Amino acid sequence: MVRDQIEARGVKDKKVLDAMLKVPREDFAGRDMADSAYEDRPLSIGFGQTISQPYIVALMTELLELSGDEKVLEIGTGSGYQAAVLSMIAKEVYSIEIVEPLYEITKKVLAKYKNIKLAYGDGYFGWKECAPFDRIIVTAAPENIPEPLVLQLKDSGIMISPQGLSRWSQSLIKARKEKGRLVTEKVCDVSFVPLTRNVNRKEQ
Repeated sequence: MVRDQIEARGVKDKKVLDAMLKVPREDFAGRDMADSAYEDRPLSIGFGQTISQPYIVALMTELLELSGDEKVLEIGTGSGYQAAVLSMIAKEVYSIEIVEPLYEITKKVLAKYKNIKLAYGDGYFGWKECAPFDRIIVTAAPENIPEPLVLQLKDSGIMISPQGLSRWSQSLIKARKEKGRLVTEKVCDVSFVPLTRNVNRKEQ
């Protein structure tokens, strides 16, 4: 998977490639999809959610430009695969999931990853109590980048997010915060589930 689907398509950061080698993707794909865990495509994880294809996980991780000392916020934990990959590189990972049954399942899967902290709630508002963050990664598509996330990103920090409501017209955006404002660039076309909204939060 790493050689043929990720490195061959241009991902070069050794830290990212090593992280992708260390995290067993089948642990996050669900029993019904375990045989397909290493295929280069999104997989259903139930509740209308998906685990992103390996290349997109690696690409988004590389775009964060992680050195190893960062505190990272992830919006949309899903099955936990992206958070687990991030935890292999970043110092701390904070991740929020809005689908409560998925949150309950994923917190057990991620229990062995000691530098990950999970919360159940509306990721649109970020995690103010633990802000600011060096990096933010959004794994579900908002129409526009949520302002609370902009406020919680450190100056000179990087945010990676899909953007656009239609799954057939979304862009992956890389944004760097400069003097309180985001400077953005389009990376590529993508297809993500939309960012779900509006629940209370509990932490684990």
